Amino acid sequence: MSNMRYVILKGQDELLFVEMPSDYAYQLSALNLRLNKEIDKLTAAGKPQLPLAVAECDNLDLLQESLSIQGGLEYINELEQAFASLKETEYPLISLLTEIRALQAQLEQWYEEEAL
Repeated sequence: MSNMRYVILKGQDELLFVEMPSDYAYQLSALNLRLNKEIDKLTAAGKPQLPLAVAECDNLDLLQESLSIQGGLEYINELEQAFASLKETEYPLISLLTEIRALQAQLEQWYEEEAL
């Protein structure tokens, strides 16, 4: 199994822990920070509530049973669906979706290669 990293995201009332292949964790963190920077520029109703990337680490032991680790591909798929469903007319949403989908494609390829 390849090395994994964990991106820790802070939501309104919760922490999210996303497991990423170590080569892609930084990309998720950078994407998250960019999306947080740009989200206020969107004019569409129903903008997703984005957590904010606050840390990355190599090892993670959760001490509360109520917490769980989410897979990176699952997280990025949910993110893509949330942004793809927006009916944006003023802001070039396609540039954000392109960045999300690029990471999504890289993760899909990584998991396919890992399964071999």
